[in-house]
Amino acid sequence: MHKLAPSIMRARKFWISGQVQGVGYRYFAIRAARELGLNGWVRNLSDGRVEAYAAGPARLLEDFEARLRLGPPAGEVRGVEVEDSAVDARIEGFDIR
Repeated sequence: MHKLAPSIMRARKFWISGQVQGVGYRYFAIRAARELGLNGWVRNLSDGRVEAYAAGPARLLEDFEARLRLGPPAGEVRGVEVEDSAVDARIEGFDIR
């Protein structure tokens, strides 16, 4: 995982809508984040969306967002909302919450 200076690290939150629960979306997101070396988490929301938080270099966050927009084969992503977030240096690795 990335241990960069806070000035280099960026963080973003993502809210993914569509057929994204019960289709392996969280595991898909974890795999993508770990391949990119990002820190963060992913979780299902009660409204049917999936929320993710990721921290790392901006270029890798863009790659992660592109993968989130594709989703797993069994899912159907209809929308992704993105918001910059504060970097939480306490988070290491990428897990389900």
